[in-house]
Amino acid sequence: MKVLLTIGFLQLLAVISPGPSFLITARAAVANSRWQGVQVALGLGAGTVIWASAAVLGLHVLFEKFPALFFVMKLSGALFLLWIAFQIFRHAAEPLAIGDAGVEAERSPFWQGFFTQISNPKVVVFFGSIFIALLPHDVPLWMSLSLIAIVSFNEVWWYSAVSAFFGTPAVRRFYMAAKSWIDRVTGLFLGGLGLKLLWGAWEA
Repeated sequence: MKVLLTIGFLQLLAVISPGPSFLITARAAVANSRWQGVQVALGLGAGTVIWASAAVLGLHVLFEKFPALFFVMKLSGALFLLWIAFQIFRHAAEPLAIGDAGVEAERSPFWQGFFTQISNPKVVVFFGSIFIALLPHDVPLWMSLSLIAIVSFNEVWWYSAVSAFFGTPAVRRFYMAAKSWIDRVTGLFLGGLGLKLLWGAWEA
């Protein structure tokens, strides 16, 4: 039980820390609807199931045996963030009616969340190192399933709460009034993070 609580708490702290998942969820909620933000959260949770399952099955061993695989994951994550940043910045000046089928609504919010999580280097590092380090030597099946459920639930409930907040009328009105500048700042932030990750992957 102590292992479950420790890993669950540390992963929740990692989830709460701002990053691309936060920005994408908040923007989906404020630009379209709370439900779209929740769909992004569900996609993030589904991606967490994949990474947590891989960690339990020996993700660290795979990275040690095939270091090029870790490089590919970091490179893919950097390029994905750069692509999202470009799309947001490119459409920053375009007016967006609430609930309109804008650039985010054209793609499935669930899959956007899923691929964000799958390609997020922060998530890869957590499950490939900290998560593995805290596991006991022999992990029983019940503990593996419990851990996967806990970390996935943390992802879904937190980003659903983020969606609920950013989907409030006051926040959405503010976004609509300052959309171009908010989107440009968001695009630059994600782009800078993507370039930083790209440079880190290249150095590695």
